[in-house]
Amino acid sequence: MSDKEPPLAMEILLVEDNPGDVRLTREALRTGKVPSNLRTVGDGFEAMAYLRKEGEYSNVPQPDLILLDLNLPRKDGREVLAEIKQDPDLRRIPVVVMTTSAAEQDVMKSYDLYANCYVTKPPDFARLVAVVRAIEDFWLSVAKLPPKRDHKRGSTNG
Repeated sequence: MSDKEPPLAMEILLVEDNPGDVRLTREALRTGKVPSNLRTVGDGFEAMAYLRKEGEYSNVPQPDLILLDLNLPRKDGREVLAEIKQDPDLRRIPVVVMTTSAAEQDVMKSYDLYANCYVTKPPDFARLVAVVRAIEDFWLSVAKLPPKRDHKRGSTNG
């Protein structure tokens, strides 16, 4: 890539049922250094439909990064994490658990399910912005992410 080409926007899937947290995360990413497209779903069933490109999600891009809340309606984040990490077409997508829980059992269970990172959401906007920017800096600027796979065909893109 030459210096004149704009960087490609990173695709981020936020799995979050709290509209306030969605808005704050969107705002924090908007002011970040890395161009990104934030897509959101509000529960675990929607998350899996999105990731498997089912129904209304048939043409969505595969995310480069998933930000996953644990406390979700219908299917909680632990179930979503387990399904992602058991699926050969999805398991390489980094999953950052971003939740209000600081409970050791939630941290341990998330890592047992192969979460790539566990972050406790801070209660105020300024600190949430700092946390989201730190996630962005590491996962979208520092870490080398795997190439995307087209799960419908099993091929690698990008």
